[in-house]
Amino acid sequence: MAGIAGSPRPLAVTGNDGADELLRRDGTALLIGMLLDQQVPMEWAFTGPWTIAQRLGHCDAATIARMDPDEFVAACRIKPAIHRFPDSMARRIHAMCGVIASRYGGRGERIWDGVARADELVSRLRELPGFGEEKAQIFVALLGKRFGVRPRGWRAAAGPFGDGQPRSVADIHSPASLAKVRAFKKMQKAAGTDKQDRPVRTVR
Repeated sequence: MAGIAGSPRPLAVTGNDGADELLRRDGTALLIGMLLDQQVPMEWAFTGPWTIAQRLGHCDAATIARMDPDEFVAACRIKPAIHRFPDSMARRIHAMCGVIASRYGGRGERIWDGVARADELVSRLRELPGFGEEKAQIFVALLGKRFGVRPRGWRAAAGPFGDGQPRSVADIHSPASLAKVRAFKKMQKAAGTDKQDRPVRTVR
């Protein structure tokens, strides 16, 4: 993927060398991992693309998009499932792969390769199923910090995730850095704030 050769501390989050290598070399796998990164531990989420590749023999967006959605869901549900909510997340992956196949030639990295401005990158990410504002911000930070993909304005587009505080997967390059992110999230929870330093609203 563009930018990886110049990154001194590439992404290493899963504890599985094969899974981490897939994330580092395959843009579609990286997007799938980011999509799955909610309501489950990061290691579980980002191992998802590798699990899919082991079961299907690939993690190819165009091939997944051509699959029957129910067949793909069934593959994702096999224990260990790719997510706490495998059915809904598998359908999001399938839909996202459809976008990657139709708009980007089946290559996830074409979403950011050669993009000059961060606002254009964010716009492309927000068009993907499951990518809301925060997920797009984290992914911009992930590309910038771990892969050296830094279109103009990337830090601003990443919001708080572009700073030096270890607060997301964008800051993970070793077990020690993973522990720092976990410690930060624990501290934020105790303080009643989220990973963007915003007060958490409680329902009474």
